Amino acid sequence: MIRINENYMLLQASYLFSTIARKISEFQEKNPDAEIIRLGIGDTTRALPDACIKAFHRAVDEMAQDATFRGYGPEQGYPFLREKIAAHDYRDRGMDISADEIFISDGAKCDTGNFQEILSPDIRVAVPDPVYPVYVDTNVMAGRTGGYKNGRYENLVYLECTEKNNFIPSLPEEPVDLIYLCFPNNPTGAAITREELAKWVDYAEQNRALILYDAAYEAFIRDETLPKSIYEIKGARKVAVEFKSFSKTAGFTGTRCAYTVVPRECSAWDENGKPHPLHALWNRRHCTKFNGVSYPVQRAAEAVYTNKGQKQVAAIIAGYMKNADRIRQEVDELRLPYAGGLHSPYIWIKTCGNSWEFFDMLLEKARVVCTPGEGFGSCGKAFIRLSAFNDYKSVDTAMRRFSAAVKHGG
Repeated sequence: MIRINENYMLLQASYLFSTIARKISEFQEKNPDAEIIRLGIGDTTRALPDACIKAFHRAVDEMAQDATFRGYGPEQGYPFLREKIAAHDYRDRGMDISADEIFISDGAKCDTGNFQEILSPDIRVAVPDPVYPVYVDTNVMAGRTGGYKNGRYENLVYLECTEKNNFIPSLPEEPVDLIYLCFPNNPTGAAITREELAKWVDYAEQNRALILYDAAYEAFIRDETLPKSIYEIKGARKVAVEFKSFSKTAGFTGTRCAYTVVPRECSAWDENGKPHPLHALWNRRHCTKFNGVSYPVQRAAEAVYTNKGQKQVAAIIAGYMKNADRIRQEVDELRLPYAGGLHSPYIWIKTCGNSWEFFDMLLEKARVVCTPGEGFGSCGKAFIRLSAFNDYKSVDTAMRRFSAAVKHGG
């Protein structure tokens, strides 16, 4: 008799974004002529930068000739891309990261979810609340979380992010082994200072904990005093693994390319207290379960680091942040409390009631899609997330509709 992994039975309902998609589909069926504006899921809407497209085409042409055809590439990624990342994103910014500490993948979502596989099933895990669902659900699948009760898993340590702490979690009050952090944050849009981030690195050093640091939105930071990488903090190489992506910065959501940084001195321990470098373990996992990102996609990603690529990516990000400013403008006029939108494409808005009820109201009355905060955790029940990933005209129309719906009583 073949048996299932019963941890999957502990997963709550359907995945957040699939639930949203179902609700939109049902509404569209009943209202086929309705023009729906989507400010929910953080999917990019701008075309790939021209520099990336040209590099992509050149690489595809190479695949059409026997002399330049590429078969299996290195699972860790081609050296030409890993070296560009190490130089531009780290060494040029004063951080000691080498190309062989970088692993190219098809998404930060995949890597943040998969990294826990190389860690013991009985570790104590801390997650922010609200939280990107992948951090929680993949640990549920691994059997670390225990049962679900009163909106939370019994064996997880929840780090509450609220208005009182400006959505920056406090250090755990009990020992934990694995910590998920995301800054600029998804979903709240909050950004962390170097001083605040240093406290987490110190905690991890003192407690032999590991930080999984999701920095997928670092390119949206507009204040140069804020850290764009955890490796700007002294000691982080020993206690942190970092995840970054080309998805939101250069529009690779449909093209798929990201990377994970695993410093060689970052370790975890076996039951006898012997340290083991995570670099070697992740390399083994990566090579066993992943065959690498395609050559044309990696050439397209490499083009992000050209002069033209940098200018084009900056223009795309500026466009999205103009949208974020428009959203904040309307929310300011409505005097609704909110976070984010300054250094993130996400705006986290407090509503006057339940977030799913507000979602339904906004879809029904404004034809605008948001993301209900409750889907990110208990601390999100009274919030919604709006995304700046759209064109300005659509965002402007959506916010005028949003304002009208709120003013007329929701």
